[in-house]
Amino acid sequence: MFGDIAVPKGFQNADRCTSRGCKWGRSRNGLVYVPYVIANQYSSNERQVIEQGLRSFSEVSCIRFVPHEGQRDFLHIQSHSGCYSYLGRQGGGQIVSLQRRGCVYYRIVQHELLHALGFHHEQNRSDRDKHIRIVFQNIIPAQEHNFKRRDTNNLATPYDYNSVMHYSRYAFSRNNEPTMIPIPDRNVAIGEAQSMSPNDILRINRLYCS
Repeated sequence: MFGDIAVPKGFQNADRCTSRGCKWGRSRNGLVYVPYVIANQYSSNERQVIEQGLRSFSEVSCIRFVPHEGQRDFLHIQSHSGCYSYLGRQGGGQIVSLQRRGCVYYRIVQHELLHALGFHHEQNRSDRDKHIRIVFQNIIPAQEHNFKRRDTNNLATPYDYNSVMHYSRYAFSRNNEPTMIPIPDRNVAIGEAQSMSPNDILRINRLYCS
């Protein structure tokens, strides 16, 4: 679902599930510990990129990705086919796939970890139609579901073209024409973030750390 979000029955801004149990719990000290395991599939350089992405959250928020030490719920980072994550805490060991070929980049690690924390793509948020026009005639028919608007909790933050969660202008294009056009200024750059934006960081802190 939505390109890189896995669903429990298979591989399918804050989702509403974060108010119903898919949010990671906060400890008494105010920090949110999210255990992880990195599979032995990666080179030392690839592992370094993944660990850099994991550490980046502790620099800007109360989120602490920590090595798994027997906790029931944890992220299992593996190289499967493609880049994807479940949305929020699912219970038990949940896969975050970072395929060695094409996914082990700092921005993608952050992107998939934000999914694991419960965040949707920016272009799927509830108010997106005020900020972006979806050009359905340019979308690969089988990929139209990637552009479905969701009932999201936007945490009183503005729509962010610079979010690391925003897809590019030509995502899932069938004809090399744009599938998304910003409004009112169609020339605004979208989907080019190399790391979390200030708004991405603000959302994490409002959802987990306030």
